[in-house]
Amino acid sequence: MTLVVESENEEGVLKKTRQSFSLLYEISRTVVSNRYLEEILGLVVHLTAELMGSKICSLMLLDTQKQELLIKATQSLSEVYRTKPPIKVGESVSGRTVLLKRPITVRDVSTDKDYKYPDIAKSEGLKSLVSVPLMVKERVIGVLNCYTAVERDFAQEEIQTLTGVANQAALAIENAEMLTEKVTALEALEVRKKIERAKGILMKRHRLDE
Repeated sequence: MTLVVESENEEGVLKKTRQSFSLLYEISRTVVSNRYLEEILGLVVHLTAELMGSKICSLMLLDTQKQELLIKATQSLSEVYRTKPPIKVGESVSGRTVLLKRPITVRDVSTDKDYKYPDIAKSEGLKSLVSVPLMVKERVIGVLNCYTAVERDFAQEEIQTLTGVANQAALAIENAEMLTEKVTALEALEVRKKIERAKGILMKRHRLDE
């Protein structure tokens, strides 16, 4: 009987490990694809929620000027959760995740004194939470949050998997920002060229010097 139980436990661990690798593989493929950033982040939260058995999975990005976290992607259809107000750095669980630059878990957000919106947690039936920072080198650019409908202790392996997912998402965001900066620079260069050509035509036509 003991051997059967141990065998079932091992099979469960192996299955979870395979699922974790599968999730990381799928997200890696998505990150290097030509999809738009919004679509990539949407896939990240959907795949993560499926693996973790989360009721709600959300990705929040940091507004560095306001020092606030805003929801940018979630698989939740709840308008109450999707329109949840921003969270200041250092406040609530997500804000502390940014401040401390490490994962934080809460067994019951509906009763946790540090959680900023317990009423939303109760109305949405949310219990346990794991919040993982999105890191680009030593800089935090956001957080990945996973909520469950029942109280749960998150295993270290699950937190490690979520950290890997968060790193992939951070990479996608960083690449998108670099691409946007490159496109903006190229557009500015094209405008400058057109101005110089127009300037040259006017100078020649009106016989003007610099």
